[in-house]
Amino acid sequence: MNDKLQPAVNALAERFAAIASEAHGETTLIVSSEQLVAACRTLRDEFGFTLLEDETAVDYWPQQEPRFHIVYQLYSFTDNLRLCLRVPVSGMQPLVPTIESVYPNANWHEREIWDMFGISFEGHSDLRRILMPYDWEGYPLRKDYPLGYEEVAFTFNEEEIDQGKPYAKE
Repeated sequence: MNDKLQPAVNALAERFAAIASEAHGETTLIVSSEQLVAACRTLRDEFGFTLLEDETAVDYWPQQEPRFHIVYQLYSFTDNLRLCLRVPVSGMQPLVPTIESVYPNANWHEREIWDMFGISFEGHSDLRRILMPYDWEGYPLRKDYPLGYEEVAFTFNEEEIDQGKPYAKE
């Protein structure tokens, strides 16, 4: 782990019971949703992580509970450091506090996560669809979302598939 990153990792582990891990040169801290806003504020104000580079979600269904992880990629311009925060979220009623007050650009990221995964952000200023049509039902990036697909036609099944296609009738 980078020597400049160690104080931030130690502080979050001590103050917020964050669990640290390192893989492929990236340091990741797992933080509870109750501690998220305070942890982000601490990283921004005390350790210079002034940019929220990215915020996304991961769906581990059906293998793991909690089902979702919200992933925050933070960057420090002054020290040229990156840090990843992960927040585990239950799949039953996925709810996480918004970090808009700390990183205003989280607004768009959180709207996208809500639109694609159905994870709500408590206190969000404008939580509405951003990618899908307003009347869309469901959340397309969830692993249990039904897939609509067309079977691939090969030489052995081409005629059978062609018969099942809905062609326009004149």
